[in-house]
Amino acid sequence: MTEAAVNANGDASHVTTRLDAVVIGAGVAGLYQLYRLREQGLSVRAIDAASGVGGTWYWNRYPGARFDSEAYIYQYLFSEKLYKGWSWSEKFPAQPEIERWLNYVADRLDLRKDIQFGTTVKRAQFNEATQRWLVTTDKGELIDTQFLVTCCGMLSAPHVSFPGQDTFEGELFHTARWPKQPVSFAGKRVGIIGNGATGIQVIQTVAGEAGHLKVFVRTPQYVIPMKNPKYGADDAEAYKSKFQHLTERLPHTFTGFEYDFEHAWADLSPERRRQVIEECWEDGSLKLWISSFAELFFDEAVNAEISEFVRGKMRERLKDPKLCDLLIPADYGFGTHRVPLEQNFLEAFLRPNVEIVSVKTNPIERVTPKGIQMADGTVHEFDMIILATGFDAGTGALTRIDIRGRGGRSLKEDWSRDIRTTMGLQVHGYPNLFTTAVPLAPSAALCNMTTCLQQQVEWIDDCIKYMRSKDLKVIEPTRETEDDWVAHHDETANATLIAKTNSWYLGSNIAGKPRRVLSYCGGVGAYRQKCDEVAASGYRGFAMH
Repeated sequence: MTEAAVNANGDASHVTTRLDAVVIGAGVAGLYQLYRLREQGLSVRAIDAASGVGGTWYWNRYPGARFDSEAYIYQYLFSEKLYKGWSWSEKFPAQPEIERWLNYVADRLDLRKDIQFGTTVKRAQFNEATQRWLVTTDKGELIDTQFLVTCCGMLSAPHVSFPGQDTFEGELFHTARWPKQPVSFAGKRVGIIGNGATGIQVIQTVAGEAGHLKVFVRTPQYVIPMKNPKYGADDAEAYKSKFQHLTERLPHTFTGFEYDFEHAWADLSPERRRQVIEECWEDGSLKLWISSFAELFFDEAVNAEISEFVRGKMRERLKDPKLCDLLIPADYGFGTHRVPLEQNFLEAFLRPNVEIVSVKTNPIERVTPKGIQMADGTVHEFDMIILATGFDAGTGALTRIDIRGRGGRSLKEDWSRDIRTTMGLQVHGYPNLFTTAVPLAPSAALCNMTTCLQQQVEWIDDCIKYMRSKDLKVIEPTRETEDDWVAHHDETANATLIAKTNSWYLGSNIAGKPRRVLSYCGGVGAYRQKCDEVAASGYRGFAMH
């Protein structure tokens, strides 16, 4: 429908569509949010810049992209029929299979009719006169909506920061914007910048294909070898039989995985501790990180012992002292960064066609037409450059949209001074704006994403349902409520070793970004309980009218 409206600046605007809710994003959170809000009878549209569903798993189609959560837990648990209607081919499937699964979900739930693809939300402004949002797209549409729900993803705003990239005469790709058409590495001189979780997946995949591969490394990573068994019909049946168990367990563990911390360091003998660590390591999963000993996040002595265990495992594989110096961390502890799983990543550096370049003391200065120039003037020439340079995590996806709250306040400007949210679900000053996968909630990093995103989607859906039952039009956290949550978040985070380690977990990879641990460190189960308590209290601390 079309009608005249007045925006927050008082200018006459032409509204093209009027809705109850707009969902930004059609990934894991966006698909479920669309489904839930539509089920309660709202007129909803999801908007996504991609040409298809999947979010992270649409964009991240780089070589080697795959889960490092077990496939059978990285799933929606609200429908047993939906869960059991899909069978995975292996424990940690690759991106093409994950994208197919999300298409299966969209088809089974008949979601496509309410998704607008190939469209970018440029601006969203809260209209104080109507108490509704005006959403502007790059197609020139102006959508008037009561609720705005962002499902933009935690790691969806690529971080690219090298001058001269546009001058490069070869092929240049960011891993998060990888082309759909096949890319050939055969016989080419390939440079990869970055060796985080994404860079590791690319390096181990491309090493055997490239003519020559140079990897630019600044911060070495602790890695765990992935064990990725194939799944046959019996395996699929076995994990599907656990559906009820998973629905009861996953929402209440520390990180939303099936496994959880079971041992206290002080209760075990040194021999038994070592046995637990070895057993977790042998699982070939993230188990050592998130279900060996919780003390590794708080106690420097415990962390040091587990860190040295992992270093020893890495030394056994690398052998070469120079490679050990460049690829094994020495100045931070295991688990205080994101811990990647890998498949023969370290062995890639033993290949004659693979070379490592440390940028710690000689950083990259710029990209030139022929390659990469270092601070000391050295130029490395390439046919292809791959940027595995990460993301403006947590905040970047929203600060790239011009979001304006009460009084025209800008979310980008607010977050450039101080990154604040209320439980990662709303932001003071932005009424009727709901958020998923943003800072100050576990979904900002420290969780199995589907566990956390489902919980946030359901909380938002229940909150809107409550408002409608009471004929309430607007909700916003009070300043005091937000202050209290930020203080609780910081107290919890600052008790961990994560807060003492530079990484994207603190936004340290983005120049000028306010320093704060992005992810809530109190645990998925504890966070859920706090969210449930707020809902049970009639949303105490949230101003509603």
